[in-house]
Amino acid sequence: MSDLRDIRIGPLTCGLRLIAAALLALFVLSGEWFVAQAQSVQPAGGCSIQGTASDPRNQAIVNASVHLEATDTQSAVGMQSRDTKTDNNGKFEFDSLPPGKYSISIEKLPLHARASVSLSAAGDVKQLTLVLTDKPDNQVRPDSAGIEFSDQPNFTVAGVTDWTAVGGHGSDLILRTSEDLARDNLTLKPPASLGGPGNSKQAAEADRHRVAAELAEKSGDPLTAVSQFQQATQLDPSEQNYFEWGSELLLHRAVWQAVEILQKGSKAYPQSARMEAALGTALFSGARYDEAAQKLCNASDLDPANAEPYIFMGKIEIASPNPLPCVEVRLARFAREQPDNSTANYLYAIALQKSRDPQSSQRAEAAFTKATILDPKCADAYLQLGIIYADRHAYEQAIRFYLKAIAANPVLADAHYRLAVAYDRSNQPQQASKEFKLHDQIEKQQSIQTEQQRREVKQFQVLLKNQKESTPQ
Repeated sequence: MSDLRDIRIGPLTCGLRLIAAALLALFVLSGEWFVAQAQSVQPAGGCSIQGTASDPRNQAIVNASVHLEATDTQSAVGMQSRDTKTDNNGKFEFDSLPPGKYSISIEKLPLHARASVSLSAAGDVKQLTLVLTDKPDNQVRPDSAGIEFSDQPNFTVAGVTDWTAVGGHGSDLILRTSEDLARDNLTLKPPASLGGPGNSKQAAEADRHRVAAELAEKSGDPLTAVSQFQQATQLDPSEQNYFEWGSELLLHRAVWQAVEILQKGSKAYPQSARMEAALGTALFSGARYDEAAQKLCNASDLDPANAEPYIFMGKIEIASPNPLPCVEVRLARFAREQPDNSTANYLYAIALQKSRDPQSSQRAEAAFTKATILDPKCADAYLQLGIIYADRHAYEQAIRFYLKAIAANPVLADAHYRLAVAYDRSNQPQQASKEFKLHDQIEKQQSIQTEQQRREVKQFQVLLKNQKESTPQ
């Protein structure tokens, strides 16, 4: 089995990075104590309303009474009012509905809530999360957009400090990967549709805060930036504002605070692929590797044509200490649906290697070879082919692939090191000595660059609630 421990993660040298957008429709709520969210999909048949009932502590409400009525003549034609109960998970559903406007009331005394829902076209599905309270006016306006930001964060960013000892987890490869992904995360594109406008005055004010945050980050003032992103989100808890606030926290190594905000964003916008990808990135930085993989797999399922979630999960698959659940199947889909993408073939081959299944070895070799055919500059794939042949003690072939890797990327330190080892085992000591020296020089220079890059990124100092002194995260 090939040794992947020394694989360097940086910008992948092979293939294209495709950005596609995920569609998202929002149903927004009013009320300080009530939250509802909805997204549209297009299954065959009539419309549906699916919902989940919970109390203010986010506990599912079982066996609550749910009543549905049509509120316009279009949907009232041939449609009687309906009643149902929530199941053991607090869920309920009304299906085979015609398009139109509806009112839902739900109660389990003393708690209750109301919602208004519009089904715009045949096949429309609305998914609601309803929080029941004892307030008599707990309801939602029809066709509003956005959600109430009701949960205050459990922390305050109290200051910044120079990078000295990053609170990373595991090997240096894992730390470098988490830093790379935090930067890559900023390039993720938003969904194509974010629903209609909400409170235009608040949204406009939020936009001003967000622009101020972006300018502050560019000018080297991340403390102002994160404060402005927070204010933007509290005024207008949009998908974009949640994403940018969480991403800012992650970039400056406030990992668990980023997880907290991105989890809220993911709950509010469950159909946002980039929110799932960002949350996966944050969880990986917190050493929750299996959870990170699942979030990235979710992102790829939401937007299968988008290359970014696959690339992210490929990077964490390389860096993580063990094979990650769900990743190999998704990367197989990536290679199957984008067969001419060099990166897709390379990452699928990595997953096959990482699975440690002896029967996967030949398929991995074939996928690495295909990656180099599609992109002759795919240095990473040449390197892996060299490792495969070195494991077979076929050092002449290994040397050939290591040289191709170096020709494609002269500063690929691992290729120089492994080439030196192959020369040494082929009884070519002078060539081995030369490659060992080149490897050490490249490693030293890259270490200096990494240290400089880390020092340029200020680390947030975070004060938790009920905590008297700030502590770096």
